[in-house]
This record gives sequence, C-alpha cells and structure tokens, in this order.
Amino acid sequence: MSTKPETTKPKSAKPETTDDYEPIAPGVYARAQALGQEVLRASLLDVAAQLLAAEGPAALTMRRIATEAGCSTMVLYKHFGSKDAIAAALYLEGFARLKRHLDAVPRGDDPAEHLAALGRAYRENALAEPNFYDVMHGPGIPGYTPDAEATAAANQSLAVLHEAAQHCIDTGIFRPNADPTEITEVLWAAAHGIISLERAGHIPPTTAPHRFRTLTAAAAASFTTPAPAP
Repeated sequence: MSTKPETTKPKSAKPETTDDYEPIAPGVYARAQALGQEVLRASLLDVAAQLLAAEGPAALTMRRIATEAGCSTMVLYKHFGSKDAIAAALYLEGFARLKRHLDAVPRGDDPAEHLAALGRAYRENALAEPNFYDVMHGPGIPGYTPDAEATAAANQSLAVLHEAAQHCIDTGIFRPNADPTEITEVLWAAAHGIISLERAGHIPPTTAPHRFRTLTAAAAASFTTPAPAP
C-alpha cells in the first residue's frame, strides 16, 4: 500500500495582522470601477484615508492600499503615480469635498444667516469626513508638506465663505473697514478649534451644536458695525 506525501495548499498573501483580518473596504475596487474613473479614484482615496486613520502612516503603502481596495498596485500607479502623489491627492480631495459641501449651501436673502449656515456646513463636513479632515488640518502624513499650488487650492475651498463675509460688509452687517480675509480666517479658526474639542470628546454631542453656534456667532459679532452713539 503506497503512501503519498502530505501536501499543503499555499496560504494566500495578506498583510501581517491577526488571523481574523478583514479588509477595510472589501470589493471597493470592483464596485467603484463600474461607476466610472472619477468614482474609482475617490473610492481609492477613501480606502487610503481609512487606512491612515486606522493604522497610521506606516500602513500607507501602495501594496497595502491595493490589498484593502481589492485591486493591483498598477491601478494605483495609473491613477496617482506614487505614494507621495497619494498623500497630495488625499489633501486636495479633502478640501474638494469641503468646497462641494459649502457651495451647496443656499444663499437666501439674509447675508448673516448665509454666513452662519456656511459655518454649520463646515462642521457637518468635518464630522462626516473625519479621516480627510485630519489630513487637511494636521501632520497626518509625515514627510508631506502641501506646496504653494496645493495650499492655493485648499484656500479656494473657502472662497464662498470669503464672498459671504464681503456680502456682510457690503450690506452693513459688518463694519465697512472690516477685512473679509481676516473675517474668513477668524471664523475658520473658531470653527476648527471647537470642532477639535468636540472630536476629542471634551464637548458632549448633545451640546456641541449649540456651543458651535455660540462661538462662531461671537467671532462674527466682533466684526459688526458699532451701534450709533445716543
């Protein structure tokens, strides 16, 4: 009676993690590919951003992103060219999503309310896109520094806020000598500061919306036209 040597099937390759490893976004490549190249590119960036948030910058490699997305590394090189280009794309994609969110806010007839609504939309976007928000506003990717072109594109995402500030000046809500750029930067700083506290758990979700409105309203009020002397 003959015996055959026992054979084992080769194990499939997967990242060096625990045995119950599951991809962050299984099947994302196949689904997004059917919806077009722009959707595919955005979906790949979603995977990269999720991976960055979950495991840190060391995990942000072309091979790992491809594994998570269910595609080959060639797909990533085709759409981005390099790991550094993915870092830049994450930064720009975050601000592009913010711009779309802000631009969708109805203007209405009240300039002050439009400005306040833009602030609320900024907070909504930050909470809806936390992975991109971290890349946009911090050293999320060591070694990546936005160049002048990327910084200009990021600032352009707040163009609608700058326009709203100017409209408040033109209609007498803000004093005539107010600087719309200063207004934009002050409101941005106020919004970012309180959002950071909220995300860190220092402000409860139940009170965060009210605290946000209170702070941003106070920041805006510092530019209002002084009341006429009696």
